[in-house]
Amino acid sequence: MAKITKEEALEYHSKGRPGKIEVIPTTPHSTQRDLSLAYTPGVASPCLEIKDRPEDVFRYTAKGNLVAVVSNGTAVLGLGDIGAMAGKPVMEGKGLLFKVFADVDVFDIEVDEKNIDRLIEIVKAISPTFGGINLEDIKAPECFEIEQRLIEELDIPVFHDDQHGTAIISGAGLLNALEISGKKIDKIKMVVSGAGAGAIACTKFYISLGVKKENIVMCDSKGVLNRKRKDLNKHKQEFVTDRNVDTLADAVKGADLFLGLSVADQLTPEMLKTMADHPIVFAMANPNPEIEYDVAVATRSDLIMATGRSDYPNQINNVLGFPFIFRGALDVRARKINEEMKIAACKALADLAKEPVPEQVNTAYNVRNLSFGRDYIIPKPLDPRLITRVAPAVAKAAMDTGVARKPITDWEAYELELNRRLGYGNKLVNDILQKAKSEPKRVVYADASNFKVLKAVQSVVHEGIARPILLGPKDEIMEIIRENKLEFDEEIHIIDPRSKEEAGRRKEFADIYFAKRQRKGATLDEARELMFDRDHFGIMMVETGQADAFISGFARKYADVIRPALQIVGTNNTQKHIAGMYIVITKKGPFFFADTTVNINPDARTLVNNTLLTAEEVRRFNIEPVVALVSYSNFGSIRTGSPRLVQEAIDILHKEHPDLIVDGEMQANFAFNRSLREGRFPFTKLQGKEVNTIIFPNLSSGNIAYKMMQEIGNAEVIGPILLGINKPIHILQLDSSAREIINMTGIAVVDAQCRADDTCF
Repeated sequence: MAKITKEEALEYHSKGRPGKIEVIPTTPHSTQRDLSLAYTPGVASPCLEIKDRPEDVFRYTAKGNLVAVVSNGTAVLGLGDIGAMAGKPVMEGKGLLFKVFADVDVFDIEVDEKNIDRLIEIVKAISPTFGGINLEDIKAPECFEIEQRLIEELDIPVFHDDQHGTAIISGAGLLNALEISGKKIDKIKMVVSGAGAGAIACTKFYISLGVKKENIVMCDSKGVLNRKRKDLNKHKQEFVTDRNVDTLADAVKGADLFLGLSVADQLTPEMLKTMADHPIVFAMANPNPEIEYDVAVATRSDLIMATGRSDYPNQINNVLGFPFIFRGALDVRARKINEEMKIAACKALADLAKEPVPEQVNTAYNVRNLSFGRDYIIPKPLDPRLITRVAPAVAKAAMDTGVARKPITDWEAYELELNRRLGYGNKLVNDILQKAKSEPKRVVYADASNFKVLKAVQSVVHEGIARPILLGPKDEIMEIIRENKLEFDEEIHIIDPRSKEEAGRRKEFADIYFAKRQRKGATLDEARELMFDRDHFGIMMVETGQADAFISGFARKYADVIRPALQIVGTNNTQKHIAGMYIVITKKGPFFFADTTVNINPDARTLVNNTLLTAEEVRRFNIEPVVALVSYSNFGSIRTGSPRLVQEAIDILHKEHPDLIVDGEMQANFAFNRSLREGRFPFTKLQGKEVNTIIFPNLSSGNIAYKMMQEIGNAEVIGPILLGINKPIHILQLDSSAREIINMTGIAVVDAQCRADDTCF
């Protein structure tokens, strides 16, 4: 765990706008009319609708996406009873996590009240504001009664995360640890160090998962909860053991599972040695666990261990649960969060840990390739798939158990909505991948002896997007697969163009290439030599029908791949023109940028060709292109340089292609801002339209624009898509991410589908 100084922490919370959260308006508020709608007199209308139909509060207010994080500050983060006001930074932090991970809005409510009855009445009194209540940092045993009574008396979800969050996350880890160790949950012996809210909640939840109560021994600071003890409250009495043991050291002998929610250094190496084979140790005291990780793994090589710390494997982190549990509960307007919903969240987390891990997660945690096993039994908090795995599981369990008031009927649409909330997804991307899956094609990967490419291919295979053909030395590729524990559902098709086995195919391809290029300076010997090259070989596979699409460029210059593509398959238009287009995915929807990769300083006719090729490609995605040609001037205000060329291109387009919705030249702000454009230039052919396609005056501006959108605008980009080429040949950016390679594979497959039957979306 990175060392954080007191000064750094205080500066983080105080610099600029103090605190960590703010309230941001979600409706227009710039004019007097806006303010009249927002408040008086316009606000009276929704008020009266809600008075007559209380359920309309979800329609006209933020209640359905608003959670109260409520605390009295009596058990704050291991700091103890520091009071409501001192606990406010923690509650603000909880609100930040809700928003960042699941787009749930939060008001943190710090209540200076320790009396159980009064605290319950306060929460009940404010509950009409909220869609859910997250209780936080309230000490045991009071927290048990407070939560239970609120669950019974309110009709919105109430959830004490200190209890159930830890239980759900660690429960997922337990299920996977048992699978790895080959143990049955109803047979294991379990020892618990700690008897507070978290320990009791975890123990109860593990019983729900299948642990036998008679196989559990719980210890508090005074020793084992056994029949000799006369100092136990009713919550501890529930876990009294009949075994004749008094100390933690006695209890752990032969135990399969140690669950620690107490204080540091409770489990000694000597105790650990006495546990059963393949022991499971969840040492979750923070910041220092019940046994140090390094000490534990040095003591037992067969150990599976988890802690609450981020600098060790298998962190039990509540952020894996509460944002997504509330997300699912809110989305079906659940009356409560019941045991079935908690178990559904737990199992969804356990299942996710068994899936291939996205490259962005590996990068975020500075590891090469996480894979299911002793050091990875729980997903990582930055895994973008959490929201689409846990929230739907919770929502479905709510529906199945009858506590949902707004059932979900279209689960695919719901998943898209969840992704859009966090900017992770877009309908167009989903449509591309879904269409690819409907009829997977044979895709050749030229850079297959590279880990990132193979990582992407693993996902391509698992998701059924394409049927990959890998080019490169088979031994080298298989070694990368083994080293990084990549998994494929079937034997992967590998071809080494340089091998003796491919001599016949190289000769076949060389003869075809020579026939195409013999009057363009090529010799037969050169043709034969070129077929040892993966790009030439792979493109020839597509040209001869032995593959349907080709992807290269991960480790090669763009121009070096374009050259053989043009020489072998050629262009598909009379102008013999090609261009490059990127799809730029934003929260406002997809935009199409061209030319971003090919034509350095185009003349007017080249700009026309770029526009026509791009518009044709956009239509293939079932989107009507609305095209703006941009420059640094507006509609003739400057008549030299690139503005003049753009003006000439627009004149040609308007004359020769009058049905195309295109205009320019214009500055980018007018292209993207419809109201600004229509207010200043009402004469444009773009009247009443939102621009979705941008044609740049030169390669510099196009390339700079998409890269700025990608890096500063946090947009996802797909491409470059090569336009004008005669076969499905696609070229990646240098060192593309696995996600980018997957998306490009989807594009390549859909391209091949379109060319095969002349149908797209």
